[in-house]
This record gives sequence, C-alpha cells and structure tokens, in this order.
Amino acid sequence: MQGCMRAVLQRVHEASVSVGGVLNGEIGRGFLLFLGVGHDDSEEDMDWLIRKIPQIRVWEDDDGKLNRSLQDIDGEVLVISQFTLFGNLRKGTRPSFNHAALPEKAEPMYLEFVKRLSNALGKPVPTGKFAHHMHIDAANDGPVTLVVDTKNKTF
Repeated sequence: MQGCMRAVLQRVHEASVSVGGVLNGEIGRGFLLFLGVGHDDSEEDMDWLIRKIPQIRVWEDDDGKLNRSLQDIDGEVLVISQFTLFGNLRKGTRPSFNHAALPEKAEPMYLEFVKRLSNALGKPVPTGKFAHHMHIDAANDGPVTLVVDTKNKTF
C-alpha cells in the first residue's frame, strides 16, 4: 500500500511525553495517539481522521458496552509523531520507511492535524516534539488499541 495517514489510538487513564527530560505534554482520560504521515497524504485524509477520532466509541456506557465516545466523556488526546508506523519488513528484518512522508511534508501536516483536532475537540491537544527522541508514559485503559488507516478504512 502506498502512503496513507495512519494512527494508533490507545485508550488511556493518563499519558505524558517528555523530551530531553522535560515534560512536553500530558493528558488524563482519553487517547494516546501515534500519528504517521504518508508521502501521498492529503488534506482529505487529515479531515477524515479528525472527523472520526472524537466519535470513536470505546468507553463503556452504564450497561458496560463500548458506546461512549471521546466527546461523550470529555476526553483528551495526546498526539505523538510516529513515522515508524510505516515500517515495512517485506525484504528482511531491517524496516524500510519509504512510504513515510519526508520531514518537509510530514511536519507541517502533523502540526496542522494537531491544530485541527484541537479545534474539533474545543481544547488544546498536547504533543510530543517532531523528530525528537521522546519518553512516553501511559496508563493504558483496558487495554483498548485501534489502528486507523485513511486509505484502508476497513482495516
């Protein structure tokens, strides 16, 4: 598959990210979201993903069913850039990342994604730091982990 915008969402009680030993962002209940930008991603991919995330129903309702969304619980999102979501091991054991967008494209799309998601949620969306080594702490809830791919929406 060619490049696509990919997200791995982990339902968390809380999560934080530090860069160089300094706290860069933290959230309470919500999603820890790892975002990968593909080389042929478009604004349509970004918009589709931003519309989808607040409505994903993975929190229990009063009957214990996964019927409540991020919006329903007034949850938060911590976004971490993650080009390694495009790791391809087809030709051996060293991953190829040739479907990931180059930083010149990926960073502006990542920053725009965060801005638009913040607008959609009506609250700030904390982040890691693009192209930096990060330390991420998360208290997974469930665990519940989803992989979302804008070019393979049935994945």
